[in-house]
Amino acid sequence: MPHDGHDHSHSLLPSDPELRVRALESILVNKGLVDPAALNVLIDTYENKIGPKNGARVVAKSWTDPEFRARLQDDASAAIADLGYVGRQGEHMVAVENTPEQHNMVVCTLCSCYPWPVLGIPPAWYKSDAYRARAVREPRAVLSEFGVSLLPDQKIRVWDSTAEIRYLVIPMRPEGSEGMPEDELAALVTRDSMIGTGLVSV
Repeated sequence: MPHDGHDHSHSLLPSDPELRVRALESILVNKGLVDPAALNVLIDTYENKIGPKNGARVVAKSWTDPEFRARLQDDASAAIADLGYVGRQGEHMVAVENTPEQHNMVVCTLCSCYPWPVLGIPPAWYKSDAYRARAVREPRAVLSEFGVSLLPDQKIRVWDSTAEIRYLVIPMRPEGSEGMPEDELAALVTRDSMIGTGLVSV
């Protein structure tokens, strides 16, 4: 393919996503477009301050604190904000709780609305056309592909996120976790379990 003489650095990027990100970071830093210190702050923010760890703490608290659980069901936005998890994409939250009778799963069929303050950046598969279409049409098959096997009589409810409302799945507390402190419980909770495409186990 002919080139027009411009610097096409992107054509040299590796195919592996992690290596590709590192290569892009190096290019941007070398060109003086990105301050490495600012980039480190941004990465730390999304890894440790905005992300699944926040949602996991919400879930663990709901498992151990009946009063918080009730507030979460009544007004998830306020209950989550009281823990300090606020920001864009997290203003209108609803918590939906998994039970032995019903499993909940979240999708955004129109785009990729997602609760950033409690789940961080949405995974690529969440934004894919395949997930957005199939989660509604054949949720049990999609869950099976994620390794989630439900009992035949357990209902699945699919919640469609929008710009006005976003959902956080509260997975069932796993057997064998009785007596575990809140921080250890939070460590069991995964991003996928809070979307509904995963389960929590000890």
